[in-house]
Amino acid sequence: MIIRVSDIQAEGLSITDEAAVLPAFTEEGWHLDRISLHLTRDGVDVLVQGEIGATVPQVCGRCVEPLQARVRAEVDVRVAPRPATGDTVELAPDDLDTYFYAGDQLHLSALIETETTLALPMKPLCRADCRGLCPVCGGNRNVSVCACPERPPDPRLAVLKDLAARLSR
Repeated sequence: MIIRVSDIQAEGLSITDEAAVLPAFTEEGWHLDRISLHLTRDGVDVLVQGEIGATVPQVCGRCVEPLQARVRAEVDVRVAPRPATGDTVELAPDDLDTYFYAGDQLHLSALIETETTLALPMKPLCRADCRGLCPVCGGNRNVSVCACPERPPDPRLAVLKDLAARLSR
């Protein structure tokens, strides 16, 4: 969805209809569940605040099974006009929450996709008590109980075995 910055009135612009911003994602399988964004102008900048809810296909970080992760992204960003210079622009730490628009057009779909991506879990889990894969045979411990013997600890790490006890003295 492309929004003309000059069309944003003084009271702002609210976007709550998911169908209005479709297609919101370039990735196949990503689905926008809900959106509640409010855009307001601050001079030439646009402030975007609200919330995005999406369902994103992921792979469990323990058992490697596919899952549909529900993502909730809080949005509070500033969108500024892209600098006209062709030179590189150095960003300050405060600029990390700044997006840019070109001309008079703000590409809201790109902002939605970026914010959703940033809200993805670092290690998605199919469930909190996922037992993962057996380190010996590679079987999914959630599906069947593995009868593999425990692997002995790596002898190279034996010197670290009692490190915590030695450091707490």
